[in-house]
Amino acid sequence: MMPLLKVDMNIFETILARRSIRCYKARMVDIVTVHILLEAAVKAPTAMHQEPWAFIVIQDKKLMQKLSNRAKPLFLKKVAARQDNSAHYNNMLDAFSNPDFNIFYNAGTLILICGKKTAHSFEADCWLAAENMMLAACAMGLGTCVIGSALPAFNDPEVEIQLGISNEFSVVVPITLGYPNEDIAPSVRNSPLILSSFVAT
Repeated sequence: MMPLLKVDMNIFETILARRSIRCYKARMVDIVTVHILLEAAVKAPTAMHQEPWAFIVIQDKKLMQKLSNRAKPLFLKKVAARQDNSAHYNNMLDAFSNPDFNIFYNAGTLILICGKKTAHSFEADCWLAAENMMLAACAMGLGTCVIGSALPAFNDPEVEIQLGISNEFSVVVPITLGYPNEDIAPSVRNSPLILSSFVAT
């Protein structure tokens, strides 16, 4: 087991500091660091201790560009089917229609968290692993972003064969990883919405 690197932030500081990064430096994240982040991922809670996750690490920019090109029309088709005319979706349509747009934001590393489909709550477990990994990355000065728009491509049978994903697994969370090349302002979030609160008297 690899020891985790010493970091300067405590867990709450890391939670407050985490951002979705969509602009990365050319510097590649080394594979040792990637494995440290995977170690953090597998320490996540898991239903009935099944640990249904598996990982694919892609650090080939040509392959990532091909996957981006494959994903964009599939996602556009999905968005168009929603018949949503909001500004948000119109902006997405414009971006994904641009042939120069890379849905992975030219990151040097893409990590796919896959789940064993027969496991109970495998999707929830994979998302918990993703949060662990993203927080660990933030604490180490790295940036991440979940690329949900890529899921239709990653669960396409041809892409699954290309990436060596067996029928036993399904891609749940695609995450870009790299060194941030932008300063992101603190995220503004609404206060917690508490539907009910019951306190013993």
